Amino acid sequence: MRAFLLSIDRISAWSGKAFAWTVVLLTLVVGYEVIVRKAGAPTNWAFDVAFMLFGVLFMMGGAYTLSRNGHVRGDLLYRTLSPRVQASMDVVLYFVFFIPGIAALVYAGWEFAGKSWALREASSLTGSGLPVYPFKTIIPIAGTFLLLQALAEIIRCVLCIRSGEWPKRLHDVEEADIDQLKSIVQSAEVRGGAR
Repeated sequence: MRAFLLSIDRISAWSGKAFAWTVVLLTLVVGYEVIVRKAGAPTNWAFDVAFMLFGVLFMMGGAYTLSRNGHVRGDLLYRTLSPRVQASMDVVLYFVFFIPGIAALVYAGWEFAGKSWALREASSLTGSGLPVYPFKTIIPIAGTFLLLQALAEIIRCVLCIRSGEWPKRLHDVEEADIDQLKSIVQSAEVRGGAR
């Protein structure tokens, strides 16, 4: 079961990291717009592109963030509870709120994107006329990734309810680097304090 959970985590990690590159594109677009605006020749497409890129980044990062247990929650009370109680609360909240909400997002997003493709919808925000139907297609795709990750999280909750311990999560290289950096800093402090 752990291999199955980590496989879903890997899919979420892949999607989050792949779409994280939109930050680079977003930076280039905004940087270009700032330069040409200062030169007195602003574009009419940069706002639309930046708006769409930010939306893609935000939506496609959802499953990755869920896989890392990074979404915002009311931790004040939650952290004081036992893992079994936490998992019990989580599984109820997944079924009552999360799954219905994300399923509605996928369903509505599918129709929303379909209508946009049928109309070959173009942006009307700035008059650039850029197509927005590819952007709207991201809505049901991101929702599907979220539902897949929610399945893994529900399984984690069930395993925790049974064992009393949270199953391990897939960790990023960055987390390992941070832990390694902390140990280096702590050993340097210990050596500095010993002098």
